Amino acid sequence: MKKVLKYLSIIALCALPSLAWAQPEPMGQEVIETVAESPALDTGNTAWIIVASILVLMMTLPGLAFFYGGLVRRKNLLSVIMQCIISAGVITILWFAVGYSLVFGDGFAGSSAGFFFGGLDKAFLSGISIDTITETGIPEILFALFQCMFAIISPALIIGALAERMKFSGFLLFLPLWSLLVYIPMAFWVWGGGWIGEMGAIDFAGGTVVHINAGISALVMCLMLGKRAGYKSHRPVTPNNIPFVFLGAALLWLGWIGFNAGSGLAADGLAANAFLVTHLATAAAVVTWVIIDWIRNKRPTTVGACTGAVAGLVAITPAAGTVGVLGAFVIGIASAAVCFFMVAIVKEKFGYDDSLDAFGVHGIGGIIGSILVGVFATQAVSGDGGVQGALYGDWHQLWVQTAATLFSIAFSAIMTFILFKLVDKTVGMRVASRVEEEGLDIYEHGEAAYN
Repeated sequence: MKKVLKYLSIIALCALPSLAWAQPEPMGQEVIETVAESPALDTGNTAWIIVASILVLMMTLPGLAFFYGGLVRRKNLLSVIMQCIISAGVITILWFAVGYSLVFGDGFAGSSAGFFFGGLDKAFLSGISIDTITETGIPEILFALFQCMFAIISPALIIGALAERMKFSGFLLFLPLWSLLVYIPMAFWVWGGGWIGEMGAIDFAGGTVVHINAGISALVMCLMLGKRAGYKSHRPVTPNNIPFVFLGAALLWLGWIGFNAGSGLAADGLAANAFLVTHLATAAAVVTWVIIDWIRNKRPTTVGACTGAVAGLVAITPAAGTVGVLGAFVIGIASAAVCFFMVAIVKEKFGYDDSLDAFGVHGIGGIIGSILVGVFATQAVSGDGGVQGALYGDWHQLWVQTAATLFSIAFSAIMTFILFKLVDKTVGMRVASRVEEEGLDIYEHGEAAYN
């Protein structure tokens, strides 16, 4: 634990120089003119994004915590909940210290560092006041808060591949490193003005930045961490609390409305369309998964229906701002079918222990959604002059989406491999065999979920 605190202290100290580099300017004529020229506050948009931010936070706390917590064995339930809540704490601090600035600042423009990061000019929200308004009429501090919720859930998704065998100290060190060196560069490249966004790739709410990023990292981590003791691919671990799984999935479904419909940053028709296609794709995925489950396993299961819902939610995420009803329907069906194949057949055949299917659902679902943007994007949603996909005669967008997806896969895999090695050499990543046998809740946290 002392080593973990030492490394976290080093990370925190590295961020302190940003205070000196990005001090707010005194209130003078230039600042007054900037305020005067800024867009007017739109109370409707602001109210909606406040609600959307709450919904996205709810996806991690308590949505993901219940979903993942219900799927593991009872002796490890609290370890999953603890990892989710510490993700919210650590990433929030990191985000407002340097993360937001590294994604949406521009202090590094023109330098070599500017390829990877925006800058440190907005560190600790320097120069941003309650009167700083974005183009859609919401306060910039609210935009930063909304984006913070995405930064929180992204590394938390990886927990699903590492459950029941990863040290809390290892996770605590890996968490800020992954956010700084994997999530933040990807967010800058896609949303902050970086090269992926500039080449025209569409990721409306996090297909590459969140789901491919986390899903591929989850696969690399589970392969390097190794299987759980006694794991057999043909005999899945029995969940400790299926009602928790359902509750978590339901909260994720509800929260995803803010995740997707909020990403246009306005209460308008685009938000309504994002809500519609998110709900429709998820419904299609649930029904498809249940049908396949029923045919293959002779019974429709609650866990299967919940997993199908998450697959549909993941896949529609990058496409929610560009596809209509047809696209949503096909994406929902495709995500359920392909993710089921990965979870039920591919994982069993190759024997890797992706404990809660973080890769099989989030990684694969993100890939499906990101590529199918290039097929089903339509100007009926994106507007005149907006993107449209191969189905409507423009194949260019499909190649752009494919290139962005392939790069995201490679970048996430390489960086996660390096970070795993680094953390494993310092504090270690896997718990001792006795801890794994008796349960992480008691040995790591001194608690039991059920007394």
